[in-house]
Amino acid sequence: MKRIIKDTAVKILKIFSERHKRRMLYLLILAMLAGMDFLKNGLVRRTLMFYALNQGTEMVEDRFFPRSDSRETDICRYVEEVLLGPALPGAAPLFPREARLESLLYREGRVYAGFSESAALPPLEGGNVFNNLRVLRTGILRNFPYVKEVKFFINGNEIERR
Repeated sequence: MKRIIKDTAVKILKIFSERHKRRMLYLLILAMLAGMDFLKNGLVRRTLMFYALNQGTEMVEDRFFPRSDSRETDICRYVEEVLLGPALPGAAPLFPREARLESLLYREGRVYAGFSESAALPPLEGGNVFNNLRVLRTGILRNFPYVKEVKFFINGNEIERR
């Protein structure tokens, strides 16, 4: 038994004596710790879509959210992140900074989201609130396959799809 412990200790010391092997071991340990933290927190990747400032084309951004037991809470977090705007340089927000999510309800595959009155204002010159809501609807349907229909309300008034 003492011989096994001694041989193991010698092998470990030999690994640490070679610089490139030591660095690889540190990277392996760091990757293992990051992986354990990721699994412990239960994060989920969600894809957010915004517009590019120059071309007006859609840009995709991935963010990680903590998983919850409630589908409604997951969708609510997603919509609030979209309202915060993009982290990517060169991307434009879909809604003005003043826009707020006032209510969100998920029932039987349908999402009903109510926004403040300022959500009706386009954040960019020449922007279109209907296109912005279309992008948000597409993002919700893409990230939450159990959602079949999305209805938006601004200041209590339903916004019809165009």
